Amino acid sequence: MSGLRIEELPDRLVVTLDRPEKRNAIDADLIGELHEVCAELEARPRLLLLTGGTEGIFAGGADIGQLRERGRTDALAAINQAAFARIRALPMPSVAAVDGPALGGGAELAYACDLRVCTTRAVFGQPEVRLGILAGAGATYRLPALVGEARAKELLFTGRRVDAEEALRIGLVNRVVAEPAELLPSAHELIDEMAKGSALALRLTKLAVDAPPAAHPHLDLVSQAVLFEDEEKRRRMTEFLERRRSR
Repeated sequence: MSGLRIEELPDRLVVTLDRPEKRNAIDADLIGELHEVCAELEARPRLLLLTGGTEGIFAGGADIGQLRERGRTDALAAINQAAFARIRALPMPSVAAVDGPALGGGAELAYACDLRVCTTRAVFGQPEVRLGILAGAGATYRLPALVGEARAKELLFTGRRVDAEEALRIGLVNRVVAEPAELLPSAHELIDEMAKGSALALRLTKLAVDAPPAAHPHLDLVSQAVLFEDEEKRRRMTEFLERRRSR
């Protein structure tokens, strides 16, 4: 892959955007590579850590040169939206580690992940209206879910940028670290905490949280029924009771 660097670990995939000369702009080739990553994680589910590295840029948005030449049929093809929706729907949770600007499509890529960790120099923004388009790769519905309708509308209507402090305060990110060197360790620490749980329980919990309201409580009941019959549940509960007895 030319636009991504990939590190495979036993329980997670670490994917780094790697187009520094283009400020990690999201072009059609990069979208194709993200689809390949999704195919791998759909076939063999693992946790995902997605980052732009610690060089002061997550993703500066879509490639404006390509975007300018796209027409209505390209918009209807949902080029970026389809890839980001696929990331959102991955079987196991994903974490975006953001250092520096995450703008336009770059911000929408971060929103597509389940959780976000950033540095103090991270900046999020949706400048699309100033370019004559709308945020069409997920921000119009993911951003309201994250920060509330009124605040999301303000950010989408004005293109105002949000710094790390505000992002944490409004719930756009889960953690902020002071130094870039702390970013990936903090993201891995968050993934480590998730990895302590049952993989099947984690997968079904993500499925339940992301399901539409009409799916509840039926999906929860069926998922719990599956987990109640899982040998992993019996083993973990037995170990818990034994630890309690030993205390």
